[in-house]
Amino acid sequence: MDLRSRISGNSAAKTSINPAVRLPREERPADPVQTTQTGLAWSNPKLNAIKAKVQEILMEKAQDALDKMTRNEVAALVRNTVAQERELTLSEQDLVVKTLVNEILGYGPIQPLLDDPGVSEVMINGPELIYVEKAGRLEKVPVTFRSPDHLKATLEKMLSFTGRRVDDASPMVDSRLPDGSRVNAVIHPISVHGDSITIRKFSKDPLKMSQLAEMGTISEAMAQFLSAAVLGRINIIVSGGTGSGKTTTLNALSAFIPGNERIVTIEDAAELQLQQEHKVTLEARPPNVEGKGEVSIRSLVRNALRMRPDRIIVGEVRGGEALDMLQAMNTGHEGSLTTAHANSPRDCLARLETMVLMAGADLPLPAIRQQIASAIDVVVQQSRMQDGSRRIIQITEVVGIEGGTITTQDLFIYQQTGLDADGRVIGSFQPQGIRPHFYDKIVRHGIDLPLSLFGW
Repeated sequence: MDLRSRISGNSAAKTSINPAVRLPREERPADPVQTTQTGLAWSNPKLNAIKAKVQEILMEKAQDALDKMTRNEVAALVRNTVAQERELTLSEQDLVVKTLVNEILGYGPIQPLLDDPGVSEVMINGPELIYVEKAGRLEKVPVTFRSPDHLKATLEKMLSFTGRRVDDASPMVDSRLPDGSRVNAVIHPISVHGDSITIRKFSKDPLKMSQLAEMGTISEAMAQFLSAAVLGRINIIVSGGTGSGKTTTLNALSAFIPGNERIVTIEDAAELQLQQEHKVTLEARPPNVEGKGEVSIRSLVRNALRMRPDRIIVGEVRGGEALDMLQAMNTGHEGSLTTAHANSPRDCLARLETMVLMAGADLPLPAIRQQIASAIDVVVQQSRMQDGSRRIIQITEVVGIEGGTITTQDLFIYQQTGLDADGRVIGSFQPQGIRPHFYDKIVRHGIDLPLSLFGW
């Protein structure tokens, strides 16, 4: 979508959505003045009318040149145009400039929320209910869209980056923004009270394992063990609930993969932030309007095996692709990583069984369990605590099969002991005094892994 279309609100994408980014020329009823700590404020009838007038001036003045201008040049043009409106105070001018620049170059009223480094998630429940997550806690912000059409136009702009579509025939969509933030949307009437959009933000600089240790997500001993496990080509699955920090941990783990190895990543919406140069990023694709052209996670995992990868990283396994991932781990692609939704390591392994059955493979359950036990070495269990903080609460080794059951042993656990006066979780990370079965494999890679880390 070009910048001139963003001013006028005419989307270049042809979908059933009718975007309405353009402010109406007629005067709308007054909206309450709204302010938040992110600097958002909007609006009143006078500012609405002047904002619409400035939009028209910009369209006439900029013409095709606007498409070639930088963000700073567009902002300067908007400011110069707004400055000609003598009836505005300086603070009102700043407000109109900020709003117009966000509308043209960003995502309208929520752009300051996306720019705020303290906001980790933005949740839009219709045009008038917007929530954010800050420091692990949810809070409602006094920010609104002008109308349901304004919200749909903003969603259209978000999806234009990846070319995804959302309409009555396909009312749910997963996508991403140019900065890698993940977007999920469900439109009305499936979302009864208006279009619902959830944006999971990711820091521009992915968190390192040492930073996670400083934040209290993991202990230094656990971090040292996991770095050695990745270097020693141990297969790891990060398990946890929604919003528990699985992708953040997966990013931190991937940083330990040597730069001379070829990595293939496979995701629904590309969001992993690998720092290595030699990587191939594959992204699944939903079917088009005719129901054709779908590229599934499973087909990408199969194709990745033909791309001579040293390691395969699947952003999340949730279906039949689990079988192909397990087979890859069992056929020379050691040190591969993935995530899964589960509440405990034992639940994670049970879910893997179910996902393999979803692949349609006619395999007996003992054979599936043997495949899982042979492929997965470690389950890293992540949890979102009641105070909003994230913790790695278990690191569990998959030992093998005994009596037809997959056997495991905990290497580290997080023991919660209570809450402090401010409601923050109190606890400690505890090694279990167990030497992992793959310890010798790590040592053979020339990695120093002191047994004292495990409580010896």
